[in-house]
Amino acid sequence: MATTKLKTAVDMKLEIVVLGVSDVDRAKAFYENLGWRLDADFAHGDDWRVLQFTPPGSGCSVIFGKNVTAAAPGSAQGLYLIVSDIEAARDELLHRGVEVSEVFHDATGVYDGPDEPYLFGRRRVSGADPEHRSYRSYASFRDPDGNGWLFQEVTTRLPGRIDPATTTFASAHDLASALRRAEAAHGEHEKRIGHHDANWPEWYAASMAAEQAGEELPQ
Repeated sequence: MATTKLKTAVDMKLEIVVLGVSDVDRAKAFYENLGWRLDADFAHGDDWRVLQFTPPGSGCSVIFGKNVTAAAPGSAQGLYLIVSDIEAARDELLHRGVEVSEVFHDATGVYDGPDEPYLFGRRRVSGADPEHRSYRSYASFRDPDGNGWLFQEVTTRLPGRIDPATTTFASAHDLASALRRAEAAHGEHEKRIGHHDANWPEWYAASMAAEQAGEELPQ
């Protein structure tokens, strides 16, 4: 009996999220002010225009424009922007004159409440997660049409989320943040062993790779 050989899964990389906006130039000015990269601004007469912006370090972009979507302006909600330092991300937006919520965290295991129906964080507690756990701290903001964005702080991915053979950093800031966490963890490591660890570069590398892959950190 003939058997069918399974093919290797084809890569499917999320490339674009489409936003509905009412004023294209106002939206363009807002996303430029965020410091996002303008990749395209194409028009065909007065009937069609499309713009593409990419957040720093992101592999996915957003597009909006005139006659590019039937979605109502402001209908995109709960768009997640993953950051390694939520306070720094929030401070940058404030510095750019963007209104952004206070940092908040979810009441663990409780997903009801009066706040907007984000995937997590519907019952908001002021301040970052006390233990600074990944996936637990948030801040939100909106574009001029009301499209809703959510910062989520992630420093360690859950197991299986990252290929353990691959370690990448989206920006110099993310790399610097990972190095600081490795430095702090290595300090605890040296306390445990009772002496200076001359092989700290290898320890840093192993720690940073394990953290990204959601695996147990070296001791």
